[in-house]
Amino acid sequence: MSCAVPAAAGGSALPRSAAAEGSQQSHEEDDRKVRRREKNRVAAQRSRKKQTQKADKLHEEYESLEQENTSLKREIGKLTDEMKHLSEVLKDHEKICPLLHCTMNFVTVPRPDALTGCLPR
Repeated sequence: MSCAVPAAAGGSALPRSAAAEGSQQSHEEDDRKVRRREKNRVAAQRSRKKQTQKADKLHEEYESLEQENTSLKREIGKLTDEMKHLSEVLKDHEKICPLLHCTMNFVTVPRPDALTGCLPR
């Protein structure tokens, strides 16, 4: 008569040490999977944090550029107003400037003494 227990009778078809090794390998594989998942979870968190920081930095840069743009538009408005004012001043001055009405104005060499007469004091 045989001492071996058939597999159907509740025993393992593998010898006891082989079954223990399979169980240990399965446990090691499970541990590896858990460690890999944890490592992946940490990497994903780091990636999301980095992405959020990049978005925040872009938003700050956007806000800064918007402020600069508003400031530059304001300066353009002031300079446009100043240009209009100076154009009016020039137009008024041209009406009374003796150099523009002088027949000597066609001389190619400017006369410093005549120029000083038109300049404000």
